[in-house]
Amino acid sequence: MGRSKALLPLAFQQGILLDRAIDLGRSLSRDVRVVCGAGYPLIRFRCSAQPSAWIKAPDWQEGLAASLVAGIASVGPKAKGVFILLADQPMLDIASLRAFGEAARFLPGQPLAADYNGRPGVPAYLPRWLWPELLTLTGDRGAGGVLAEVAATRVDIPGVHDDVDTPEDWYRIKYRLSQTGQPTRQSRR
Repeated sequence: MGRSKALLPLAFQQGILLDRAIDLGRSLSRDVRVVCGAGYPLIRFRCSAQPSAWIKAPDWQEGLAASLVAGIASVGPKAKGVFILLADQPMLDIASLRAFGEAARFLPGQPLAADYNGRPGVPAYLPRWLWPELLTLTGDRGAGGVLAEVAATRVDIPGVHDDVDTPEDWYRIKYRLSQTGQPTRQSRR
């Protein structure tokens, strides 16, 4: 992208991409933590939606696993699991995300993940018993491989394929949000 995706502005008066991710996170839990690496503290300063905690991944440049490990390590001993969201999926369907959260609370020992054509991905719910293996990940590996190994329950969450990876993706999603505003209205109910 040439710059921090988290800071990309969305449609008029909808904030930045990270504001939307925090709002989506709140549909899953009151305790929303944002793991940052590159661009911190500018990202924190530019974000109008404030999470419960800002977690700095000191070795963020090593890859995705560093952020995952920093986030999991920040959670206290009473948590039964963690939800993982990414900042670049602003079109996630809020009703499906809430149902995903309810399923995780109903079966807190069962790993859950969004279905990517038969593969598990994010959003994901990672129960505590998986954490020791996840904390050993390195490089640009996320939880997907571990979730596949343990046969995580895959759930359809509309919007998972609408992520921002290129400037073209950003313009397309920004345009869709400017036309409907639907995801923003849904998240503020």
